[in-house]
Amino acid sequence: MKNLRITDVRAVPGDSAFLIDDGETAILYDSGFAFTGDRVADKIKAILGHRNPDYIFLTHSHYDHALGAVYVRRRWPSAKIVAGEYAARIFEKPSARAVMRELDQKFAHRCGVEKYEDRIDELSVDIPVKNGEVIRAGRMEFTAIHLPGHTKCSMAYYCAEEKLLLGCETLGVFNGKDEVVPSYLVGYQMTVDSIEKAEKLDVDRILVPHLGLISKEQAAFYLKRAKESAVATAAELVAVLKSGRSRAEAVAYFREKFYHGYIKEIYPVDAMELNTGITVDLLAREFKLNVIP
Repeated sequence: MKNLRITDVRAVPGDSAFLIDDGETAILYDSGFAFTGDRVADKIKAILGHRNPDYIFLTHSHYDHALGAVYVRRRWPSAKIVAGEYAARIFEKPSARAVMRELDQKFAHRCGVEKYEDRIDELSVDIPVKNGEVIRAGRMEFTAIHLPGHTKCSMAYYCAEEKLLLGCETLGVFNGKDEVVPSYLVGYQMTVDSIEKAEKLDVDRILVPHLGLISKEQAAFYLKRAKESAVATAAELVAVLKSGRSRAEAVAYFREKFYHGYIKEIYPVDAMELNTGITVDLLAREFKLNVIP
């Protein structure tokens, strides 16, 4: 597939939205926030012209990845939203949509956006997929790979012909240089298992959410460092808790270790602290530790 082009169509730091196009079929991979959805659609229009995006592949159900899909599909109703079966069920829950709405509005405010059309209740999945299922998108063919750990619904998509992996946050958040931030929210060992599953794939390039396309050499480093960082950070946080320090101190340890540079630019501090608290609680459960609040 000689003409495959991958373009960054993010609107603001923190967005995750990339357009994959082979000249005949176009796939939006993740779709960003609700408040940036129309801007992402404008960027797609500028690239595709009279053509439509044909598919929207979603990695998981978090607001910064999924909500823009509604706005893109409103612009092009024929675009089919693809996501894991578990994510499809989450999108149907009013309580889940309410949480996504609240978080989106908070980040919109941080970005100076006070008003935008709320279409979040329109979010749904046209093609729910499970692990190992093949999605044929024109000449492109992707296998859905379930990689739980960041969320239960986390999916990656692998194109064997291109040796291209469309990654997900279970593999960690890469700064593009030397560090991968662990991102386990529902399972630590589950995350390590998922990284090892990704390592077994024959990969030349990885499209990393929130970052972009990385080369074969970077991909090898990313997966190696993802596992190392996941294991080492778990050990460090467990040591903090075993020493008698509090949950809040464990969160502060994580923030000091990772919250700087590119990661700070794309990761809202309130979301980081919320997620890190979840990570600390998760490790306490998996390693059977008592936690001081």
